[in-house]
Amino acid sequence: MSANLAAYTTSSGEAFQFWVLGTVAVVGALSTILMKKAVHSALSLAGTMIVLAVFYLANGAYFLGIVQIVVYTGAIMMLFLFVVMLVGVTAADSLKETIKGQRLLAVACGLGFGILLAAGIGNASLKDFAGLGTANSAHGGNVEGLAALIFTKYVFAFEITGALLITAAVGAMVLTHRERTERARTQRELSEQRVREGKHVPPLPAPGVYARHNAVDIAGLLPDGTPAELTVMQTLRKRGQIRDVSNEALSDLKALEQRSAERLGREEEASR
Repeated sequence: MSANLAAYTTSSGEAFQFWVLGTVAVVGALSTILMKKAVHSALSLAGTMIVLAVFYLANGAYFLGIVQIVVYTGAIMMLFLFVVMLVGVTAADSLKETIKGQRLLAVACGLGFGILLAAGIGNASLKDFAGLGTANSAHGGNVEGLAALIFTKYVFAFEITGALLITAAVGAMVLTHRERTERARTQRELSEQRVREGKHVPPLPAPGVYARHNAVDIAGLLPDGTPAELTVMQTLRKRGQIRDVSNEALSDLKALEQRSAERLGREEEASR
């Protein structure tokens, strides 16, 4: 009798854990859809998945908790991040609508799903977990029972899902792969081509030359303080992701020249 009562009561530690981690999960879910940068949204979703894994582990579903961390948070989310970094999604790209009316449709679908979820939770009966104890004890435990279902009753669905995931991964690799149609030129051939064309014989300057730091999005400065166009790659230039520090450098140079002139003036007066 005491075991049955313990199954339906919540301790203070469990309640504290639920409210703290539940708040973190809701904040992460909201950040996933409200963040302007795709990388921040992916990291927020990863945090929400980790909190869900903690919930699974706290409720004794150890298999689901480990799968949640290894498969979803560890594999799928890292794949999302690599794709985002490979494609180079910016905040301007994420705010641009490719399908007209997709935001209104997404809001309508979200409201509909929320209503269905609230109705399902409202009609759910939590007085008795029918069949849970029998299912867990039939094969010696929760993990063993899941393994028996996956590899007996649902083995074909499991294998088909695995084949679909592998096909999707191979398709992503094929779409991102670019086949080279000509032989790659050597460094000697590239240098000879530069000499023949006469455009820029020496190697290109590195980013941030004569600047405050060597960030790739900051153009290098020439001795007169003007930015060198060749120090920043064309991809960043076309995206408008270049930080121009030429004005700051010129003002600093002017201030330095003024301090030097004042110091030289004082030294000349002292020598007289």
